[in-house]
Amino acid sequence: MQLRYSFRLYPSTGQRMALARAFGCARVVFNDALRIREEARTAGLPFVTSAELSKNLTASKKTPQRAWLGEVSAVILQQSLRDLDTAYRNFFEGLKGKRPRMGAPRYKSRKDTRQAIRFTANARWSITPGGKLRLPKAGDVPVRWSRALPSTPSTVTVIKDSAGRYFASFIVETGPQEVLPKTTPGIGIDLGLGHFAVLSDGRKIDSPRFLRRAEKRLKKTQRELSRKQKGSNNRDKARVKVARAHARVADARHEFHHQLSTRLIRENQAIAVEDLVVKGLARTRLAKSVHDAGWSAFVTMLQYKAARYGRTLVRIGRFEPTSQVCSACGVKDGPKPLHVRVWTCGACGVVLDRDINAAVNVAKAAGLAVSACGAQVRPGPVPAPRSETGTHPKPPPIRWGQAGIPGP
Repeated sequence: MQLRYSFRLYPSTGQRMALARAFGCARVVFNDALRIREEARTAGLPFVTSAELSKNLTASKKTPQRAWLGEVSAVILQQSLRDLDTAYRNFFEGLKGKRPRMGAPRYKSRKDTRQAIRFTANARWSITPGGKLRLPKAGDVPVRWSRALPSTPSTVTVIKDSAGRYFASFIVETGPQEVLPKTTPGIGIDLGLGHFAVLSDGRKIDSPRFLRRAEKRLKKTQRELSRKQKGSNNRDKARVKVARAHARVADARHEFHHQLSTRLIRENQAIAVEDLVVKGLARTRLAKSVHDAGWSAFVTMLQYKAARYGRTLVRIGRFEPTSQVCSACGVKDGPKPLHVRVWTCGACGVVLDRDINAAVNVAKAAGLAVSACGAQVRPGPVPAPRSETGTHPKPPPIRWGQAGIPGP
């Protein structure tokens, strides 16, 4: 399988200028190709192929208006055309129902705060013996290596994010040698907002709420940005400060997801999660909390790590009544308001924790064996039958001749 490894870059001033030039050339090529196809569509002409766009790019380099395209690597420009083809392919597949629908390709603006270029193997980029990334027409860029690459990368993407940071993203192939040894049976996970995750064995992982904790600092930086004059250098500096504050929040959330997903993958042979409707929940009054939790990113990490390490990830349907069914006896007790966190089963009298009960039902719906003790249920006070309550004194002796009973 293919994995992506990202490392921080620290280019010099001259290298930043060279990368900015490459970002601009890739953006212009993308917009020119998109304009050609849109004009052909408006005129009722056939769809312009990639080969025709490549020929037009080669011809435009010889004109005075586009002669500066030759100052960057030609591989970057060709990859920009391939990115446009990918955008069109995703758009058409969305119309056919083969993937979620998305909009048509749009023009890129030079005011976009995120820029990216991609180098393939034929671009002759390499990693120097000193650990630097050698890019064509940009030089040797220092890299902060946080870990070793498992194999030789096939492509590298240089990214500049909104906070002005540079990253090198490598795509590598991983083999089956990373399969972990088999361990204990599976576990069910119930994702929520009060607790980020509740496991079927009774453990509860608190939600860090990174965005909520950083709101005070974000409010201060955004207030400073709003007071700066538009188009000024001070406003651009304030914008970078806001972007860095948001980047710190995103990085902390990303690290939390990685650590928790890796721990769950290493401890369990199979993991079951519920397929939540994140888009629908993001349109409610809980939108900020839902985005702050980042459930989709966490489940995506579980998915690719399970495939990488030989584990099993099972997603159950979103309409499974995990919070309505008793995990002890299986009786459906109906929906309950969100403020009800503990409830008693009317059939068996077991007191259930709402979240732990849902996690156990998630595991059971996925076909995982979960013991009843893992649900942390405790028998509640069950009223005894009336025939068994109180004392049972002996009946008085029957005397002959009383109560209309004839004597012997």
